[in-house]
Amino acid sequence: MSRWLIQKLYAGAGRPPARLSLWDGTAVGVPARDALAHLRIHNRGTLMRLLAHPDLYFGEAYMSGDLEIQGDLVGLLEAVYRARAPSRGKGVRSRFADGLLRRQRNTLDGSRRNIHHHYDLGNDFYQLWLDHEAMQYTCAYFPQADATLEEAQVAKLDHVCRKLQLQPGDTVVEAGCGWGGLARHMARHYGVRVRAFNISREQLQFAREKARAEGLEGRVEYIEDDYRNVSGDCDVFVSVGMLEHVGTEHYPEMAEAIDRVLKPDGRGLIHSIGRNRAVGPMNAWIERRIFPGAYPPSLREMLGIFEHRDFSVLDVENLRLHYAATLRHWLQRYEQNVGRVREMFDDRFVRAWRLYLCGSIAAFNTGQLQLFQVVFNRATCNELPPIREHVYCAGHRG
Repeated sequence: MSRWLIQKLYAGAGRPPARLSLWDGTAVGVPARDALAHLRIHNRGTLMRLLAHPDLYFGEAYMSGDLEIQGDLVGLLEAVYRARAPSRGKGVRSRFADGLLRRQRNTLDGSRRNIHHHYDLGNDFYQLWLDHEAMQYTCAYFPQADATLEEAQVAKLDHVCRKLQLQPGDTVVEAGCGWGGLARHMARHYGVRVRAFNISREQLQFAREKARAEGLEGRVEYIEDDYRNVSGDCDVFVSVGMLEHVGTEHYPEMAEAIDRVLKPDGRGLIHSIGRNRAVGPMNAWIERRIFPGAYPPSLREMLGIFEHRDFSVLDVENLRLHYAATLRHWLQRYEQNVGRVREMFDDRFVRAWRLYLCGSIAAFNTGQLQLFQVVFNRATCNELPPIREHVYCAGHRG
């Protein structure tokens, strides 16, 4: 019976080049010498849960140690993703596992709870493995493959600023500012004034302290509030890495917020993780343990924001492989500091975030996830350059 069950599990995973064994020594898969990884299931309950709801319980079992994985975790996940890629949408078991979770809605109160779950784990934790230059927890941009993480994150900031054609004296509204690195960069290097909105208190405390230390208090204002409550007017609207936390049901509210503040000749940019197709909620384990309320949209869903208020889309770029490279840097730094992470949290947390980072690398490498940057403006505005030369002029600022 055990052999039949483990063979069923192995087949359901797409028969990756791995070896899968049970607590009683029963094993299936490729020979150990040829395996990307060796997976050991330590008890029958774990096996049965994996068979019933793999999208949820693979992560749960790895976190708890009931599923042990030795070898190349990224390579294993890539093999599984590729094997499952031809499937259109989710299977019955995956949909049922999604249904086990009470969807964490992104209402005003729900958004604050969801953001607190992920981003208020402590600034000290994120400082262990993010870049030290701008504290960016979003996709970097690698103009050269051998760029350091710090160089690539600064290059991303300039890439965004050039797309927006920032000019001295411009006013900018940023929705979802993280630890404030983009706002400070825009103010320091492009001479603009920024009002940056965020609902993570941990991040805002860090951002305000940095702005004071760098003498930017008069040019950058960090506001603890939701994107739906942005006010005033601005020449530029920008949001990097927030749309994933909005949810498609709230896109009309985001469109209304942009429309409310953007001047008649204004322009904007939204940078977001996305997917090629609208295939429903995130992986059930990610929803439960890592990103409650998150939803990476398809490009078609994302463009609905602009259609709601008749904005013109000017440019779309996909930085998928840049995000895979960013994540490899994060994973390397995370593993270098794993002892510190364990002291801050525990072994379950260490394994959960290792799986999250490895799974994200695999998802971007295999095209399960995309990274979209969309530039837009008012439909009647003819001010931005008709060619892209300004975007790719290395070193050009302002």
